Amino acid sequence: MKCPFCGHENTRVIDSRPADDNSSIRRRRICDECDKRFTTYEKVETIPLIIIKKDNNREAYDRTKIEAGVLRACHKRPISASQITDLVDSVEVEIFSREEKEIPSSVIGELIMDKLKDLDAVAYVRFSSVYREFKDVNTFMDELKKVLE
Repeated sequence: MKCPFCGHENTRVIDSRPADDNSSIRRRRICDECDKRFTTYEKVETIPLIIIKKDNNREAYDRTKIEAGVLRACHKRPISASQITDLVDSVEVEIFSREEKEIPSSVIGELIMDKLKDLDAVAYVRFSSVYREFKDVNTFMDELKKVLE
């Protein structure tokens, strides 16, 4: 770390402790050249995830949107709140493990449908009917046939 007073390259850490909010580390340093002390803060750099929508607009990732969609699909189904939370958690883990700065909403939708298919067939069909924007009964029936196979 470069000294802010003299610009010397060599400084030493003399004390480290968690900062007030526990999300960063406060470090007291001393310059080997001018002996002046200064404080630095170290925190994890998080990459904001951007979602690319169908119309190519971009917006910040929002977990509550996934939760709301899954909750609507699971309405009046025998699915517990913990199962919904687990599903959303697993989708989120897959999204963030890709380590991409931008991800299409279509990828998220497909991940959700894959997980809903294993959880509850009715919830899966509900979600996919909204997500895939079924225009008529035939496309709806085609999706139902896939589920029944």
